[in-house]
Amino acid sequence: MAQQYVLALDLGTSALKAALVSFTGAVAGLETEPVPLTVLPGGGAEQNPEDWWNALVTATRRLMARGIAGPDRVAAVCCTAQWSATVAVGRAGRPLMPAISWMDTRGAPDVARLTGGPVSVAGYGVDKLWLWIRRTGGIPGRAGKDSLAHILYIRRAHPRVYEAAHKFLEPKDYLNLRLTGEFASTYEAITLHWVTDNRDPYHIRYDPDLLAAAGLERAQLPDLLPATAVLGRLRPAAAEELGLRPETHVVAGTPDIHAAAIGSGGTRDLDPHLYVGTSSWLSAHVPYLKTDLLHNMASIPAAIPGRYLVANEQETAGACLLHLRDLLADPSGRTPRTQTLSDGRGASMDEEAPDEMTRLINLAAGVPAGSEGLIFTPWLAGERTPVEDPWVRGGFHNLTLRTTRGHLVRAVLEGVALNARWLAEAVDRFVGRRLEPVRLIGGGARSELWCQIYADVLDRAVHQMERPGTPAAPGGTPAAPSCLNCRGAPTWTSPSRPSPTRCPSAGCSWPRGNRRRSAWPTFRYPGWSSVPSGSGTRTWAAGGTGTRRWTAGTQPSSPSTSRGSCWSTRAGSGGCPENGCGAAGCRRKRQPPGAETCQAVVCVCVCWVEPYRRPGRG
Repeated sequence: MAQQYVLALDLGTSALKAALVSFTGAVAGLETEPVPLTVLPGGGAEQNPEDWWNALVTATRRLMARGIAGPDRVAAVCCTAQWSATVAVGRAGRPLMPAISWMDTRGAPDVARLTGGPVSVAGYGVDKLWLWIRRTGGIPGRAGKDSLAHILYIRRAHPRVYEAAHKFLEPKDYLNLRLTGEFASTYEAITLHWVTDNRDPYHIRYDPDLLAAAGLERAQLPDLLPATAVLGRLRPAAAEELGLRPETHVVAGTPDIHAAAIGSGGTRDLDPHLYVGTSSWLSAHVPYLKTDLLHNMASIPAAIPGRYLVANEQETAGACLLHLRDLLADPSGRTPRTQTLSDGRGASMDEEAPDEMTRLINLAAGVPAGSEGLIFTPWLAGERTPVEDPWVRGGFHNLTLRTTRGHLVRAVLEGVALNARWLAEAVDRFVGRRLEPVRLIGGGARSELWCQIYADVLDRAVHQMERPGTPAAPGGTPAAPSCLNCRGAPTWTSPSRPSPTRCPSAGCSWPRGNRRRSAWPTFRYPGWSSVPSGSGTRTWAAGGTGTRRWTAGTQPSSPSTSRGSCWSTRAGSGGCPENGCGAAGCRRKRQPPGAETCQAVVCVCVCWVEPYRRPGRG
């Protein structure tokens, strides 16, 4: 049988990437198309949804023209995209105004009025804290950058648009609408609307009390599905534009933060990854719902069913380096009204560094650590975590007559890394342990110098992924196998080969411990015990130059995680093994749940062992 592929689409702030990803998780081909960002006075940041679609079509057609695979070998399309941007669309699915970017802060006054109160904590009314945190695990951010804030801003500043809006959609949901004609979102993508009850990760739903508190109409929000759901097939018009078959399935997908967590290989509880792209975050899956109001951090529903993901973000990381490059290259020193956070050829922080970026970073290599006292604070668009402040601003400090371009570049690299250390300290306290080693992903992770700076500043081992600039593309494709196999769609294997150390019917490799049933089952994609098959890591030791050796397909596991899922492959056409993986304490689970018979190529077997204890619970 000819190799089959998933067309993975990743819409970032600066560019859209289209990739053909095999069922073993290998990226066979990749194309990128830039998208502009319009920065407005008063904290505005907008993008044109038509630019997103045009970039999607251009990148996809260019990718398919390379002849890697014909349309008959593309089994599905799966989208991931920037999160917490808002598109207001009419009944026909057409945008009613530009999309409001996740960088936009114009909804801050609306959130302040919504969440304030006469008796407040950190600016939030105590009654509002009780309502939102108890049910969602968080509360609308006062910076005004959440999806809810965008909708409230539209209601205040553009009342006609608000009244005419049929649905308010996330970027990936808008792309899915263009692909299939379906108005839908996913459980984890809707989180930052702050109107869902997230207490049971298997039963996330719109909450009438939260809708009433936010003043939103349920009818203007999309129906919710799992990230693994098949929305439908390509619309004939969309298929023609993309050069694909109308029979091609479209999977709901997940936002970029969630997809990157999977693409990094850190799919077990407390397996951390640090993303360095336009923005930056340090995250890991956890088995509990928790909120840190002081540091603007919470665990939210993950794309993996039944799991939560530590959510935080630092607004500008690679964007600082790109902005410095533009200022050094433009003699006028002016920032254009419409910015593309990538170079004119479409290479962004999440792509192969063009020659000019390589030369820029090489300037920093000749500057000693510490940049001879030059300090850069990377708050070019405010900050979210560990302190939420949309008005804080960054800059260079301690400039002297000895300062060169190399000093400026190295100070930016170090300033972004030091900001990540500030965040890491808060995240460590949040999860109750030191997160190490850290998988470094995103376009910034392509630089060996930056990897070493991160290792030194964080004082912990850093693993540089083999393809760090495209974590979300392969990370979004694991949604496909479990949802297509039992729907009569083309069958395929898991996103990665079943690992010989996992459990191909020969016993489970997890520590046994006390086999009490945990309230938090661990779900993992098969074979991803560490990193996707075919990937490697380069380990960088703190305080040195890095070992500069590849550890293909393996990374240290987390010995403290004492439970997990094991997987069994189907032998021939015999279906799932009746007794699961054969390990004591293993309970077979059909895929999908409740199916009379399981036709999946990979069968899920969940081993219940000693449960993970929430920090502070003994």
